[in-house]
Amino acid sequence: MTNDDRKIKEKLQTKTWNEIKTNDSWAIFKIMAEFVEGYEKLSKIGPCVSIFGSARTKPDHPYYKLAEEVAFKLTQNGYGVITGGGPGIMEAGNKGAHKGKGISVGLNIELPFEQHDNPWIDRGKSLDFDYFFVRKVMFVKYSQGFIVMPGGFGTMDELFEAITLIQTNKIGRFPIVLVGTKFWGGLLDWIKNTLLEEGNISEKDLNLFRVVDTADEALEHINKFYAKYQFKPNF
Repeated sequence: MTNDDRKIKEKLQTKTWNEIKTNDSWAIFKIMAEFVEGYEKLSKIGPCVSIFGSARTKPDHPYYKLAEEVAFKLTQNGYGVITGGGPGIMEAGNKGAHKGKGISVGLNIELPFEQHDNPWIDRGKSLDFDYFFVRKVMFVKYSQGFIVMPGGFGTMDELFEAITLIQTNKIGRFPIVLVGTKFWGGLLDWIKNTLLEEGNISEKDLNLFRVVDTADEALEHINKFYAKYQFKPNF
């Protein structure tokens, strides 16, 4: 490579890096806009519980039907329902809320596959996000509880972020309910037999969530928690 070639290459690299930095700076405004829209809309919805789970769960699956039942019973006890707005367990949650004539919110994310709006979200309560981290802030801030149905990596991400924030006192405690002993059992055994045994978590951290198998058990845990505490945004 000649000196002239090197100079040309350096100029191109510098130009590309400067373009990246400029794009990063402008992205801040898009991020701010997502936060502003989320805060403005969700601050008006009242007490809600978020339901998480796989987008791939089909309507004839027992977990879909259980999520729908959980959502329906939540609305009968004065809670609205927030989901990720897509298909599968999310759709079941919004469908149950709609059936119960309760608030039904969808926080959608733009993805190359799986995600599309489900038809059971209330008009004016469907929000679209480009950034996962903004969307997760909305879930945590405006949920009075998490119902975590069986799911994949995204469900695990949302679950462990909430547990971590509570564990580290970054947010106030709220109830986290894992539904499905059979599904969650292996993970819980690993947490107890590996994380706890290695000293990476404390015994009291195991109390940050509850495992149940029925809609009534999930609702009971949330109701007991709010018999002691007031509804309020989590930070």
